[in-house]
Amino acid sequence: MLFTAPLLDKPAPGWKRDLPSPDQPSSCVPYPPVLPNAPNHLDSTYMELPRCTLSARGIGVWLAIFVLGLSVLLLTAPLIFPLAPGESIDWGFILVCLGLSVVLIWFSIHLWRMDVKAPRDEPIRFNRLRRKVYVYRFHHDGLRPFSRTAWGVRTEVYDWDDLRAEVSSVYSPMGTGGLVESVSIAVVKPGTCQVRERFHFAHGTMQGEMYWAMAQLFMQQGPQALPHFPRPPRDWNNEDVSFNLARRLAPKVHWPAKMDLESRTGP
Repeated sequence: MLFTAPLLDKPAPGWKRDLPSPDQPSSCVPYPPVLPNAPNHLDSTYMELPRCTLSARGIGVWLAIFVLGLSVLLLTAPLIFPLAPGESIDWGFILVCLGLSVVLIWFSIHLWRMDVKAPRDEPIRFNRLRRKVYVYRFHHDGLRPFSRTAWGVRTEVYDWDDLRAEVSSVYSPMGTGGLVESVSIAVVKPGTCQVRERFHFAHGTMQGEMYWAMAQLFMQQGPQALPHFPRPPRDWNNEDVSFNLARRLAPKVHWPAKMDLESRTGP
């Protein structure tokens, strides 16, 4: 089903199209060989899908170290270039070096925390019996890189019927650059198209559309409607991350005990 105009108020930035709503037939058939990971867990009660805000881990750590080194060079630049005899101190040059170094330090801390503080996985659980969706989300704030409250994991629960999936395309100046497509999930007010909040669901249109189709098939028909995955689930908490500094320092996934029990059981 193809929607030529946004259904939600307001649509996602860079909106391209809406995916079928929870009670509609899925728009595609999931094909396991093209999906990067199998579900973390699947039984008759709930399905847990892997999810990550960052498409790649490990680059930001080394980039942060490099940017921090540049800031140190800028701080020491006025000392490296000594004054010639009779030359007065160039306060403008000193202020520019100081200002740039502060910006670079700020940027390096943001890069470091984005790569290290994000958990190894940000799973999303679909509970068929409760018709609830449980989301393990990493929150961050680029304007407050030193804040403790603005950075960290929050677990949230939503009604399955209030979720809508959208495909969007935005320009990304990082990595390969250009337009990057992704699928996000919007939470609407019950019975309306008014968006309360949004969160990231998957990188790439094909991957996101297939994972959303899996969620629809599971919630509508049960686990027997899903295809067989030849590869076993990935153990995010106990995998070998020896050669990836960011993933080695990243916190493991730990659901709050009460929500963990609720999300894995029926009413």
